[in-house]
Amino acid sequence: MKDLIAQLERIVGQDQVLKEPEDLIPYGFDGTAVLKEPAMCVVFPADVNEVAAVVGVAASHGTPIVTRGSGTGLSGGSVPVRNGVVVCLLRLNRILEIDARNLTISAQCGVITKDIADEAAKAGLFYPPDPGSMKISTIGGNVAENSGGLRGLKYGVTRNYVMGLEAVLPSGEVCWFGNKCVKDVAGYSMKDLFIGSEGTLGIITRVLLRLLPKPASRRTLLASFSSMEAAAATVSAIIEARVIPCTLEFLDRVTVRCVEDYAGIGLPLEAEAILLMETDGHPAVVAEEAKQMTVIARENGATDVKVAADEQEGERLATARRAAFSALARMKPTTILEDATVPRSELTKMVRKIQEVGERYNLTIGTFGHMGDGNLHPTILTDEKDADEMDRVEKAMHEMFEYAIELGGTITGEHGVGLAKKPFLPRQFTESSYALMKSLKRTLDPDGLLNPGKIFD
Repeated sequence: MKDLIAQLERIVGQDQVLKEPEDLIPYGFDGTAVLKEPAMCVVFPADVNEVAAVVGVAASHGTPIVTRGSGTGLSGGSVPVRNGVVVCLLRLNRILEIDARNLTISAQCGVITKDIADEAAKAGLFYPPDPGSMKISTIGGNVAENSGGLRGLKYGVTRNYVMGLEAVLPSGEVCWFGNKCVKDVAGYSMKDLFIGSEGTLGIITRVLLRLLPKPASRRTLLASFSSMEAAAATVSAIIEARVIPCTLEFLDRVTVRCVEDYAGIGLPLEAEAILLMETDGHPAVVAEEAKQMTVIARENGATDVKVAADEQEGERLATARRAAFSALARMKPTTILEDATVPRSELTKMVRKIQEVGERYNLTIGTFGHMGDGNLHPTILTDEKDADEMDRVEKAMHEMFEYAIELGGTITGEHGVGLAKKPFLPRQFTESSYALMKSLKRTLDPDGLLNPGKIFD
């Protein structure tokens, strides 16, 4: 270990390697309730050449590597392994180019996601993916996890905006996949293999992202309902009417009350559920879609529909959704933010199942999420020191994921598999499909050194 650490210090400098036990603690966990043993050390490379050199040295010692950005992941993907090296990429934090002629932005992996969006906005352009952690999460982590966000219904997820990426392979080789061409079908789409691979196939160090023209207008609405089923029915009716809002978010009563107590936005505390709806685009289209959504919400039982008077009020209303996780996390010592997605036609069934499971196992579950794309976040408020309650939590999670799969859904719509969802993954795939994914891992990382134990055992 001393020899390995000495070699790493020669690559990045002594002051860029943490090895004291107390210094390693903050890098021993992410946004999940999963805590493993601290790594051997944490290394902070400054560029892709240092990343490649670190990987090469670690590989020569047979030492596992876990890549890390801001550590906001919600699947245990950046949790270290015993005697492994954590490679933290926060120093690779430069935006390299904005190309307005080709509508692209190029950035190193450690750039904060919101900085990508803000830099694009300065050029009158728009980067749509907006994960809840965008003020702190890194773009490299977003690509590695294929992150979603509030605007996923209309604009898709991170994968839809990656035109190219640079990756360091387990061998230490550096590869680039993609370009600025709108069309490119030469060979396998290798970049797509690395998007969402959670650091198990390579270390993403640079990305080329597609941008869009900034929408000319935007309008935000907040609808209140006396039942979650009515809110779910409204979502289905909006989509059936061929209206595709950029945001169609859902909060249940537990979440609404926690958010109001936390942020004091003025939410209707008597509501069993609220929908945050947002439309953007040409002003005439925005006005028409806002009118349609208001009518549809009322037809499906909305007790009130509030239309934001201006963009500032719209931002205030949107805070209700963006503050959901922080608000819920204040209620109990442990907050388990889950992630399951079902076809939109099955939303009502899934919402009912979450309610029923929570009642049967005597658990407090606040549910919110991207209802427009079927992605729900049942958030279990618990205490990991209470063994009996955690046993009930595990059983409840198992039932929720099994039911999501039964409805034709998935165990994760945007958080990834990591450690948290690994036990459930085989249920979602056929035996041959699951074996193929493991075969890809063995081919690119034959020694199993990159993020071992994540996604697969």
